Amino acid sequence: MDYESRIKNEQVDGLFEAVLELENVEECYRFFEDICTVKEIQAIAQRLEVAKLLRMNKTYNEIEEKTGASTATISRISRSLNYGVNGYNLVLDRLGYPKLDNKNS
Repeated sequence: MDYESRIKNEQVDGLFEAVLELENVEECYRFFEDICTVKEIQAIAQRLEVAKLLRMNKTYNEIEEKTGASTATISRISRSLNYGVNGYNLVLDRLGYPKLDNKNS
């Protein structure tokens, strides 16, 4: 693996190793409800939903209406999809969402 993360350290490794031990959605709910606030979980879920909608070529206005995300958040996620370290794309590919064909603005 050639990717070098800016956030990599032993604590983050431990967190990600713990997440990889979860076996199903119910276990995820139990772990994340203990480790995160409701708002943190909702914010992460919102970002993933925005990324899905961007991959479906929805407009910023459509995404804002559907998710409640600000245009700044949508723009940040769009930049990550197009110029980031490919994390969103990796997950969205595995979930079966189509590739982003044109840039949204």
